[in-house]
Amino acid sequence: MYIERLSATFTQFTESGKAGALLLIVCTLASLALANAAWADGYVGFWQQAVMGLSIELWVNDALMAIFFLLIGLELERELYNGELSDIKSAMLPMVAAAGGIVMPALIHFLFNNGTATQAGIGIPMATDIAFALGVLSLLGKGVPASLKIFLAAFAVMDDLGAILVIAVFYTAKLSFVYLLAALVVFAALILMNRVLRVMALLPYLIGGALMWFLMLKSGVHATIAGVLLAFAIPYSATRDDAQSPSHRLEHALLTPVAFLILPVFALANTGIAIGAGWTAELLSANSLGIVLGLVIGKPVGILAASAVAVTLGICRLPAGLHWQHVLGAGLLGGIGFTMSMFITNLAYAGQAELITASKMAILLASLVAGLLGFTWLKWVGASPAAAASLPVANQGGA
Repeated sequence: MYIERLSATFTQFTESGKAGALLLIVCTLASLALANAAWADGYVGFWQQAVMGLSIELWVNDALMAIFFLLIGLELERELYNGELSDIKSAMLPMVAAAGGIVMPALIHFLFNNGTATQAGIGIPMATDIAFALGVLSLLGKGVPASLKIFLAAFAVMDDLGAILVIAVFYTAKLSFVYLLAALVVFAALILMNRVLRVMALLPYLIGGALMWFLMLKSGVHATIAGVLLAFAIPYSATRDDAQSPSHRLEHALLTPVAFLILPVFALANTGIAIGAGWTAELLSANSLGIVLGLVIGKPVGILAASAVAVTLGICRLPAGLHWQHVLGAGLLGGIGFTMSMFITNLAYAGQAELITASKMAILLASLVAGLLGFTWLKWVGASPAAAASLPVANQGGA
């Protein structure tokens, strides 16, 4: 059964998401305005300036986002140890929902783009922007059950883990086995420090993580994967919300800078889109339709259908307080791709500026529509007892 009383860390995670989501919106609008102003060339050119061999944009996307993935990894680790993913019966529902939310959007994009130059974008509508989705949900306050917040966070984390695996497997251009092996050796050394030597200081892990990031960057595997690996190398205490746990302390320390610095900077660097006269026509292209329909329709359909099948077969159950209308609302919010979708766009269409611009416009539109639909639906369901009674409640027992 889902834990109704949220942990202090999870509460902080969702509350920071509310303000962080609003800041992301402000940064996105500012970036769009600057990219279409008289000084657009200077603004766009700023992100392309080289610093220590990499453009500022690449430093943001490869280095700062590795810290974001580190936070996601720490959140996933906590859920696996003593959160909703620690019990297989509770974990199965968000796992199944995440699988449906990955497969259905990918299938929709594939149907539109199979055999074309844009087939590589199949991963774009797969992921959910955790910060935005939880931010929108936070706007509803106590109008939604606590179990919905946990369910959304759990499946979004699993969703992003699937996206990370897709990035590692399908968006690796040139692979250097020497550097990759060296990165894995560093990872093994960090695991040794944790499991055998019982090193509890954070600094050695952070130094090792920085070295692993550099080796991953040189290997051709996207360097952000190092952030996830580092998360699972850092010692974690099985005691819930143990302030002495290195993993807990690092997660707590990263919440604010990720929400209020890293993700806003990512938005500024990646949403400087010059909107041309024919941008609306481009939304009807196979790639854009695959992205929009994948996020707006594929996400909720995949999440709801997969969950319904799993519950019907007795594989898992809906937690107390959660009804099918809530699952649908979570699925709609899952269509907010934003950060992860734009991140994958940069990898899928590297060097194809016009295609990247068109894809990001589709992502912005789809994320806006998904957010509004999810918020409106959950607001209506929460305000209307009749609406809550109009949809069936799944068997709370079962597996």
